[in-house]
Amino acid sequence: MNTFWQLFFPFLGWLPSVNKDSIRADLMAGLTGAVIVLPQGIAYASIAGLPPQYGLYTSMITPVIAALFGSSLHLISGPTAAISIVVFSALSHHVEAGTPEFIGLALTLTFLAGVFQLLFGIARLGSLVNFVSHTVVVGFTTGAAILIATSQLKYVLGFHIPRGESFIHTWMDMFQQIGEINYYILTVALVTLATGLTVKKFFPRMPYLLIGMIAGGLANILINGETKGVEVVGAIPRGLPPISSPEFSFETLKMLAPEAFAIALLGLVEAVSIARSVAAKSKQQIDGSQEFIGQGMSNIVGSFFSSYAGSGSFTRSGINYDSGAKSPMSAIFASFFLLLIVLLIAPVTAYLPIASMGASILLVAYNLIDVKHIKEILRLSKSETAILLTTFFATLFLELEFAIYMGVLLSLMLFLNRTSNPQIVSLAPNPKSLTRSLQDVAEKNLDECPQLKIIRIDMSIYFGSLTAIQKELHKLTKAGYRYILVDAGGINFIDIAGSEMLEQEAQRIEELGGGLYFYHIKDSVFKHLLRSDAFEHIGDYHFFPSKKSGIQWVFTQLDEDQCIKCPKRIFKECSTVDRDNTPN
Repeated sequence: MNTFWQLFFPFLGWLPSVNKDSIRADLMAGLTGAVIVLPQGIAYASIAGLPPQYGLYTSMITPVIAALFGSSLHLISGPTAAISIVVFSALSHHVEAGTPEFIGLALTLTFLAGVFQLLFGIARLGSLVNFVSHTVVVGFTTGAAILIATSQLKYVLGFHIPRGESFIHTWMDMFQQIGEINYYILTVALVTLATGLTVKKFFPRMPYLLIGMIAGGLANILINGETKGVEVVGAIPRGLPPISSPEFSFETLKMLAPEAFAIALLGLVEAVSIARSVAAKSKQQIDGSQEFIGQGMSNIVGSFFSSYAGSGSFTRSGINYDSGAKSPMSAIFASFFLLLIVLLIAPVTAYLPIASMGASILLVAYNLIDVKHIKEILRLSKSETAILLTTFFATLFLELEFAIYMGVLLSLMLFLNRTSNPQIVSLAPNPKSLTRSLQDVAEKNLDECPQLKIIRIDMSIYFGSLTAIQKELHKLTKAGYRYILVDAGGINFIDIAGSEMLEQEAQRIEELGGGLYFYHIKDSVFKHLLRSDAFEHIGDYHFFPSKKSGIQWVFTQLDEDQCIKCPKRIFKECSTVDRDNTPN
């Protein structure tokens, strides 16, 4: 019964483990998280083109729902830079950012993205994330970081650049206004940047964004910036996130569905990747499908409480784990503490300069670029480099949702290309091994029997890999091999097309006067061959439980005359051919 209820209320699984010690640890982690997310929430809302309070509302609602319905003990969800810039990109084409219409569409977009995510989770499609390379996220966030930085430079330099301009046009406008820099605005921004970077370097556990913003606000007061063109954010409303209602008209849902699907994909890849990264440290097992449900529920519920689309945050999740969090209660405490902080300091944001906010977002953008990971990708893998560069440049120069689709599609294409070209290794007994184990011929430079070819197929035999496997079998028979023994231990799966192909190849090789044999075949693959009648058509004497029994049987089928003339002694069975060249 407990297992049944946990399917719908997964928090029942970890709730009984909550005790005084875990609550104490979660309280401290929650307080740290609230301080960290306060400036981030304001900054991310600005990136999304929303009033600052919407970032805070998202930071209060989304983490709680995601924690209750997800599977990770440490994942902290909420607004993220990557999701925020996609929200802005998706909606700014339809209405002006910051307007009530924009806010309404943002809530509808969030609801739709949550529905897609929830449906993926209910369908138990969590494993799909395994087929999307994390390089897609790296490439996208790197491109997004540059776009975010570009969008904030006008606030740091005091330029007047229309919202929604392309990456190239924004830079062209800035170059044209290079002589119009407002140095008072720039001073406030530089104070914010310098303070934030200094605190981050020497006091990494301190909330460097918050301290940088405070320093920028103080600098603005000292130079009397409001009289010199330095604008402020303005006071944000106090109180709980207000109840809201997404727009459910058919035309709106149809218009936003493609963008919502892109946000859903990006959010799922982000959340599950981060959850698994933290779980590797905490030794926890993550259920990808349950995370899909948690993210979907958080966005659906959040859209009715003035929250926009969120996902897992790497920074906040990492800090949550490092702060000693024991359970998802830390996310709930963080939301509660954030609400208290907002109630206390909401009027103070009236003194926060927009230049200081812009500088803080530049710091956020800088932290999005994973230089170490990028260097590793460029150094180790050409295919991953292709994914990285394609996603990166698509993010800069194309529609952001299209960039996500392109990165995911390229990642899937490369995966399918790998699986459609399985590794086929030639094997032979190693005479230097005490057990004469079968080893890679090319790697060990081993002699092979001129009649019997032993190969190992590493990967599944399915419709995508049939051409490559058939091509290799034809190549072997053209080279004169009539007997082929397959180590099937590396074959994890076989479909109908695969079993039919093996039937055809077994028949073709038999017509050439030889045979196709298998040993060490896995139970699941063997049962499929039985069900599909391939086992009967190929013949039961073509399947062996071990390499020893397989080699012994196939050796009896070899041409004796060739064995007598062969100077090589590849198998133990070769010793049955005496020195007088007559069989014993």
